[in-house]
Amino acid sequence: MLVKTYGSAVFGIKAITVTVEVDMDHGIQFFMVGLPDNAVRESHQRIESALRTNGYKIPGKKITINMAPADIRKEGSSYDLTIAMGILAANEVIKTTKLDRYMIMGELSLDGSLLPIKGALSIALEAREKGFKGILLPRQNALEAAIVSDLEVYGVPTIREVIDFFNDTGSLTRTLADPSAESDLACSGNDYDFADVKGQENIKRAMEIAAAGGHNVLLIGPPGAGKTMLAKRLPSILPPLNFKEAMETTKIHSIAGKLGNNRSLVWTRPFRAPHHTVSNMALVGGGSIPQPGEISLAHNGVLFLDELPEFKRAVLEVLRQPMEDRSVTISRAKVSIEYPSSFMLVAAMNPCPCGYYNHPARQCQCGSGDVQKYLNRISGPLFDRIDIQIEVIPVDFNDLTSNRKTEHSEIIRDRVISARKIQEKRFEGIPGIHSNAQIPPKMLRNVCSLNDTGKLLIKTAMEKLGLSARAYDRILKVSRTIADLDNASEIRLEHLAEAINYRSLDRDGWGK
Repeated sequence: MLVKTYGSAVFGIKAITVTVEVDMDHGIQFFMVGLPDNAVRESHQRIESALRTNGYKIPGKKITINMAPADIRKEGSSYDLTIAMGILAANEVIKTTKLDRYMIMGELSLDGSLLPIKGALSIALEAREKGFKGILLPRQNALEAAIVSDLEVYGVPTIREVIDFFNDTGSLTRTLADPSAESDLACSGNDYDFADVKGQENIKRAMEIAAAGGHNVLLIGPPGAGKTMLAKRLPSILPPLNFKEAMETTKIHSIAGKLGNNRSLVWTRPFRAPHHTVSNMALVGGGSIPQPGEISLAHNGVLFLDELPEFKRAVLEVLRQPMEDRSVTISRAKVSIEYPSSFMLVAAMNPCPCGYYNHPARQCQCGSGDVQKYLNRISGPLFDRIDIQIEVIPVDFNDLTSNRKTEHSEIIRDRVISARKIQEKRFEGIPGIHSNAQIPPKMLRNVCSLNDTGKLLIKTAMEKLGLSARAYDRILKVSRTIADLDNASEIRLEHLAEAINYRSLDRDGWGK
């Protein structure tokens, strides 16, 4: 008897339907075809033990299992339940009347309990798109899949409940999710708040501008000046994720196995801070079984690189293309996978090997040329993609001990959200552009137009301060964001002057 059950394979952040065909005939052999990897092949032993523990068995017949489409490699243990149901149906142990209406996924333990799988949200979206009535999957993944509307989602603890469901001897409770409730909970508080930061008002202002326009930031200053403290508080002033962004973020974290059990959508913006020993593959993604890297896990959030010059130069160079394209493509001999990677880069570094170049109180111990050599560990093209470069000066004792109240992140975030709404309206209908940091060169002159006085100011700044030509576009984008924060339709001189001030490393003689 030939029976078909349905599962799904995840490639990138998308899934495709996999048809598991099970045929039984006379003989005592077991064949599995359709490019299964070792984890899929080992499902035979897991299924056999799970069925035996629950009072069933794999029949002593010739069993041929084909996983179609046969030219796509099937990876992982999540097909155990799909294959097991196919074997039982082909042996007429369970009814086949409902089998073609449900997608079935889950890893089997030897006692028949179901273990969580990766990519449940992508699989549920594929099930709805292909017209399935519902999906059966491990209970730990049910809330995640239940976000998908118009799809019956059943979280199942063991294989016994699945068998009873198809035999109409037992019922399952449909899992329902309320994403709005989790959204309100996620936005209700944050562990980090800008009110905790004493002094550093100019840096807080720079971080507010970065959040409002989605700009990349470089903080350069001596040890203990507060660079890491400020960076960790940036997500607290970013706008909350909308539903589309939350779906994208959840897909990536689910595929990478970072979502956790009994979770639905990720509503908090990611903050990823890999150590400087990170490899190219861990940062960008890849592997024999391609997985998203840190830049994709930071999608719609913040990628924080502390001690930037300590990262291997080759590792930093792989950031250039994803920062520009907002996505990364991982190519292998037989497959090419694309992961989104629209993140804000926040980098922190000391100004020199000893850390005290330009320190107001301590003497730098570095030799002649050491400072520039230290900065040269980071390439010009990477610096070119960082809009705001600002020096962090140590906090004065009076500021450190002051009882003066400072703004909470919630207040700053309200201003950021207002500026983002202006940008959303400005770029409405233009795909791929959501903030000022993403303005392409062909739109820059129209969006960031300057009057004659403004042109004269930026010309003077480039000549007097030694600003590089590559800084010009970045200054225009940042000044546009500052104008949005002021709810100004035109870029004024004060907006332009403030943006020029955020190009510390472009000044002639810095580090020399």
